[in-house]
Amino acid sequence: MPLEQHSDPFEEQLSAGMRHAAAAFETDRAALVTAGAVRGRRRLLLRRRAAVAGGAAGLALVGVGGALLLPGGGSRPDGSRADGASVAAAGRHRSTPDPVSGDTLIRTLEKLLPAGKVSGAEARGTDEKGGPSVHVVYDDGKGAAAVGVGLGRVEPGSDQARQVTECPGKAYVHYDACTTSRLPDGSVVMVLQGYEYPDRRVDTKWWSAELVSPKGHHVSVSEWNAAAEKDSPVTRGEPPLSPARLTRLAAAAAWRDAIDAMPVDEGGPSTRPTARPSATLAAVPVAPTLKSLLPKGLTFSESSGADSGFGYVVADDGRGRSLVQVNVQSGMGDVAGDLFGSGAETLPDGTRVAVHQGPGEKGGPGVVMWTVDTLRTDGTRVVISAFNSGAQDTAATRKTPVLTIGQLRKIALSPKWFQ
Repeated sequence: MPLEQHSDPFEEQLSAGMRHAAAAFETDRAALVTAGAVRGRRRLLLRRRAAVAGGAAGLALVGVGGALLLPGGGSRPDGSRADGASVAAAGRHRSTPDPVSGDTLIRTLEKLLPAGKVSGAEARGTDEKGGPSVHVVYDDGKGAAAVGVGLGRVEPGSDQARQVTECPGKAYVHYDACTTSRLPDGSVVMVLQGYEYPDRRVDTKWWSAELVSPKGHHVSVSEWNAAAEKDSPVTRGEPPLSPARLTRLAAAAAWRDAIDAMPVDEGGPSTRPTARPSATLAAVPVAPTLKSLLPKGLTFSESSGADSGFGYVVADDGRGRSLVQVNVQSGMGDVAGDLFGSGAETLPDGTRVAVHQGPGEKGGPGVVMWTVDTLRTDGTRVVISAFNSGAQDTAATRKTPVLTIGQLRKIALSPKWFQ
């Protein structure tokens, strides 16, 4: 009999990883667990600027994979430093410019904004704890709007650099428009026109630009159509800066000069720690593999790319859209007790299987979530979930998901995930 689903297995996985980390922090398994979970559904969620709007004090740049890109060198999804060994090595062979103060960053932003009134300015300089950021309330005469800029580094050419400029999947994030383009200097910039609240319970719009230069400068610009990110009345129909102006603001040379003035951690490890893969787990592209295992006759309105670790499709058999997502991980054996209860089935080869059926938990009216979770004896885990809607936070589009429990089970146990 199916177990009642009390939590999204991807979030449950993250919680299990955190508990495991507390018990055995000296190993890299904690990074394995947490990184895998973060690279899961979080890969497709927006990079949130935690306090670009609420004040500079709490700014954290969150990468597409969910790992914090703390300005000055935060963690990567694989647990390593965000600036990377190559960036640190480059820093050892150059002299760091003089620090750029928070006041200078405020003046820079004021200069770069169109004519208007600026108030409520807060900032951190390049040598301050937490890294450089600046936040102001800007009014061009059409209503006050929060505008913020966060600065940091990513490793050039890395997956993280690519992911931070990718438009998120609409199955997980609702937005009006999103574009990624390459500037003449080789920088890549993603401009997204979305909303502060995914369920749009209020009309606060959040527009952002994410720019990564060929040298790894990461500039994050956010703006709202309110004087603060949250809990502030909407003051105007749209944020003040158009996508083109957002791009120009993010591309300003002054921000890269400030990033160059950030201290580089020269005492960090010379090599980046990596997760220990299972001997049998290959980095298979999840969405294409999932498509190859689905029944014939389905049409697809959306799917993720060729990333390993996590993928999804929005499938339709003619009776309504259905989101199907898969997470593939290694190194999960140590947290099996947290993930599989006494009701889990054990197959002859030792693989553990748990089935969950219950309501969705993201607010979509009538949405149900069916999940088959599997764990091999070598610690590799495949978990697949299907919904009776094209997105978890929108209303049900059909009575049940496009796949039966039997089909979900067959897909999760397929050897294709381990080829």
